[in-house]
This record gives sequence, structure tokens and C-alpha cells, in this order.
Amino acid sequence: MFAGRLAGQQGVDIALHAARAVRGVALGIVVTALVQALLGGAGMALAGVPAVSILTAATFMLCLAQVGPWPVLIPVCIWLFWSGETVWGGGMVAWTLVVSTIDNFIRPLLIKRGADIPLLLIFAGVIGGLMAFGIVGLFIGPVILAVTYTLLEEWVREGVAEGDAGSPDWGG
Repeated sequence: MFAGRLAGQQGVDIALHAARAVRGVALGIVVTALVQALLGGAGMALAGVPAVSILTAATFMLCLAQVGPWPVLIPVCIWLFWSGETVWGGGMVAWTLVVSTIDNFIRPLLIKRGADIPLLLIFAGVIGGLMAFGIVGLFIGPVILAVTYTLLEEWVREGVAEGDAGSPDWGG
């Protein structure tokens, strides 16, 4: 492995940590999109909305693209109210709020499970990466922070092992 030749065991550890971070982010995005699409589809089927399978597939694609289920579920709510189904429309509005916000909880937990980094760091990586690099940043942000976190953790661990945890030697 290139990382092993370049930086020894530390390089291998960092490469493995980065791979786990990428896998965790990918798993978090895909599973979250699937959960949101299935929950949205179940709500639409229960409310009696026609073409549920097409709308569920569209919801899944939009959730994968990190747009969310809003573009599908809001028109469904409007259609239900327009059709005179006010009870189902109100229920669908509440369900839309649940389905649209559930990704804020599921995605970080799944990413944390795949990559052993703190949850706050995952949030910062996902949000910062999205702001800096767009949709690709959802993957880049957590990976950069995971590698940085691993490097700092190893650096601190080496310093403690060598007895450098005390005051620094300023060459005096």
C-alpha cells in the first residue's frame, strides 16, 4: 500500500480511517435517503395519493441528491387539500415535517457508526464540506476532518508515549 511506504504504519492507519469515513458517509447518505423515501411513500400510500411508486422513487432521488423530500411532499399536501381531503392533508403536512427532519438525526448516527470520529466533528465536516464544495463536500468534509483528527490523535499519543506531555523544550 502506498500509504504504508510513504508513512509506515501511521500512513496505513490514516488511509484506513479515511476509507472508513468515506464508507460511513456513503452509507449515511444512501440509507437516510432510503428511509426518507420509504416513510414518505408510506404516508402518501396511506393518504391515498395516486402514483405512489413514482413519487417515492422521485423522493429517493431527491434525497440522494441532498435536496430532501420537500419538492415531492409539499405538492402532495397541496393536492390533498385541493381535493377536499383536509384531514389527510393536515396529517400529510405533519408527516412531511417528520420525514423532512429525520435526516438530521439518522445521517450523523450512521456516519458515526461507520467512522470512529466524534459526532460533532461529523456535523462540522458535513455542513462545512457542503458549504465549501457543494454536494461533493458531503464526502470531502468528513474525510478531511477524519484524517486531521487521526493525525492529531496519533501525534498526541506519540508525545505522551515519549514523555513529551509536560512542558515543551524550548532549546534552553
